[in-house]
Amino acid sequence: MKTRNGFAIAALLSAALLATLAWAGDAYDAAVAHAGRPAADLKRDASDHPADVLRFAGIKPGDRVLDFLAADGYYSELASYLVGPQGHVLMLNNKAYDDFSPYWPKRIADNRLPNVEHATVDLAHMGLKPDSFDVILMVKVYHDLYWVSPKDGWPKIDVPATLDQLVAALKPGGVLLLVDHSAKPGTGSADAGTLHRIDEAYARKDFESHGLQFVKESDALRNPSDPRTQISYKPPALGHTDRFMMLFRKPAR
Repeated sequence: MKTRNGFAIAALLSAALLATLAWAGDAYDAAVAHAGRPAADLKRDASDHPADVLRFAGIKPGDRVLDFLAADGYYSELASYLVGPQGHVLMLNNKAYDDFSPYWPKRIADNRLPNVEHATVDLAHMGLKPDSFDVILMVKVYHDLYWVSPKDGWPKIDVPATLDQLVAALKPGGVLLLVDHSAKPGTGSADAGTLHRIDEAYARKDFESHGLQFVKESDALRNPSDPRTQISYKPPALGHTDRFMMLFRKPAR
């Protein structure tokens, strides 16, 4: 009986392992291929490579995900498919990002994504619960923290206070995914307002100085032919920028 039980337990463990491996290999591509995604999102996929981005973040079923400055919720929707009914995605914007992104109400209208919640906050006081997220996504938005444009409804941001709030909201052992448009080395945050780019070495130091541990980086979004001198959100650079991708972890207590 012990032998049979041992074989049965081993078989169950093997099946569970195989299911986990199959999920890890297919879930990100499946999320991108999910039926009913908006046409604009499908067009964006070619330049964003979202399966690679989300795979790098390691989002899994049951996770609580914060999509920071989510705009119209492109990544929020994909994350919702990955976390499943037991997970939750917070699509977080400030008023300016809501105004920049008129599609977001349609994204979640009529309970279309039941595990996605939208919130509009003041970045100075986001009201995030401590230790509440497994994953924070910051995709092509970090540089905006260093942008100042009152005419666009974008005042000067207290960047250290904003990052401190995000780190506090991340669970111990949780991860923060950072993707942004590369500026020339040594420029720090100087190009954030003009070119909407930021120096990747500066970015890494910034997040590490707020208590996060650098885990790894990826070249999946690299474009060596990008001169890094053009505005990231306008042609000819639009969709063709050199982007860095880093993963940070909050130390376990």
